[in-house]
This record gives sequence, structure tokens and C-alpha cells, in this order.
Amino acid sequence: MKISRIGIFAFILLSISIGGSCSIYNRVMARKNLVDGARAYNERQFPHAEELFRQAVEYDPEGDTFEGRTSRLFLARTLHSGYVGNRKEEKKAEEAITQYKKALTGFVKEYKEKREAVAANPQDEALRKELEAAGNNVGSIVRSVASLYQNLGQEDKWKEWSLEQGNSADLPGDVRANALVGLAAKEYTCSNDVTDSKDVKKSVEKDGEPTFEFTKPEGEGNEDFEKNFARAKQCVETGMGYVDKAIELDPESDSAWSYKTSLLVQKSRIAEMDGDTAKKEEFKKASDEAKKKFEELAEKRRKEEEAEEARKQAEAAAAEGKKTEEK
Repeated sequence: MKISRIGIFAFILLSISIGGSCSIYNRVMARKNLVDGARAYNERQFPHAEELFRQAVEYDPEGDTFEGRTSRLFLARTLHSGYVGNRKEEKKAEEAITQYKKALTGFVKEYKEKREAVAANPQDEALRKELEAAGNNVGSIVRSVASLYQNLGQEDKWKEWSLEQGNSADLPGDVRANALVGLAAKEYTCSNDVTDSKDVKKSVEKDGEPTFEFTKPEGEGNEDFEKNFARAKQCVETGMGYVDKAIELDPESDSAWSYKTSLLVQKSRIAEMDGDTAKKEEFKKASDEAKKKFEELAEKRRKEEEAEEARKQAEAAAAEGKKTEEK
């Protein structure tokens, strides 16, 4: 997990203007601790930052206000950062997961409110930006919890979490899709471990060109292979279910199309190993089409990122020019 200390400080300062339902005193004190906590974090005074974020949480323990849920989010990120710095601090990781989950409830509620507001006022650009920001916060939390479960080696909890988020209609489509793609990636690995093994994958020459062919091993140990082969088939089907749902939720996800391509390659290999030439070619054609879609989306995203970077650089240059003029 990469956490920008400057980003945390900027995020908190931006949130100061957001209203809430708790008392003015609680809101003011929560804001003060948030800003002070961000400053301590920027100065790498992590224990002090943690203490200040905890104090901020106490002013709105239920997370009903923006200040309350933001306090929990940055307490979780501080704990997460502490674990990243020292992987022996597993208690910090466990508490970070707890705090992330508590913060998520408030941010999901905010996201749903913004989504309804945009549905009622689709032309309101300010509301659309607020919805995007709320969705980004939800996505960041979901990914952080998944990352911590994996780093802790808690694969069962990671899978349960990913399935829960992937199936939650309350979350943004791209967040759900990302969770499902993570699950699809695991199923791809499960299958590839079988089809890419040295007992199966053979280097050959075809029409004067080097290539690979995939065949089942013969002789001793074939019974064990058949069990692994059956598992590979099941992993591919499960993975395809995840990735197709991800594409349904987010058709523009280049990551989802990438794994669809890879899973179709697995299906083609399996068909070849089963001696089904027609199916092998059918899946090969489908994988080529999926790959083309992936490449188109990846190129589109690359251009959008370049345009956004150019815009930021232009804004920074303009701001610097303005400062120079004022001097």
C-alpha cells in the first residue's frame, strides 16, 4: 500500500468545509485533531498521529459525519502504514482491518446518497465530482482490506471479503469488478499451474516456427494428474464466472478483459489436452478477440492518464508563472 503523507494532509484540509450532524464543538475538535494528525503523519511522527486520529474518532464514534468516518479512515491508514513498515506488527494490521471496515460503512452510506443525488440531478457537475470522490474512498478501503488479508496470509478471509464486495449492490460497479477480477486471477493461477507444467507443455516446431503443444502425461502418476486436470478445469470455469460478472459491472475494465483473455487461453489448452481440436480453435479465436479488446482499453486508459498528467503540469506551470508575476 502506497500512502502519500501530503495527500492525507490535503484530503483532510479539503474535508473541513463538509458539514455534519453532530454538535459544532465536536466537529471543530474532530477537525482540529484531523489536521494535527495529518501534520504529525507528514512529519513521520506516526505514534502521535495515531493518538490524534484516535481522539478525532472519539468525537463521532458512529461515523455519522464526514469528520467521523474520515477519522477512522486515517486511523486505519496510519495503522496500515505501521504494519507495512514492520511486518511483525500484525496486531496493527488486524486493527487496521477493523477500522477500515467501520469507516467503510459511513463511506458507503455517503456514496449511496451522492448516487441518488446525481440520479436526481444528472447535469450537476459538482455532484458528479462528489460522487466520484465518494466512490474512490470506498474503492480504496475495499482494496486496502483485501491487501491486508493477503499480506497476513489469511486467504480464506480474503476470498470471503472479495466475494462479499463483488456481490454488494451498494458499491460502485468498478469497485465490485476489481474485487471479482482479483478472484478470477487466483483461479487463473490454479489452472495455469497445471497447464504450464513441464509434464504438459512441450516445445515443438510447426510450419518452421517454434511453438508449444499441450498434452496429458502418460504412464505412472497419470491418475494424480487427472485429479489436478479436473481441478484446473473447475478453476477455469469459476474464474470465467467471476470475470464475466466483472465485465458486466465495468465493461471498460482493461484488467477484466486481460484475465478473460488469459482464462480463454487456459480453456484452449485444456481442449487441446482433451483432444478437442474444434474447441481448441474456438477458444483460441475468442481469446484473440478478448486480447484485442484489452489492448484497446489499455491504450485508451494510457492516453487518458497522459492527458491528465499534461493537464496537471499545465496547471502547475500556470500557478508558478502567476507567482513569478506577483513577485
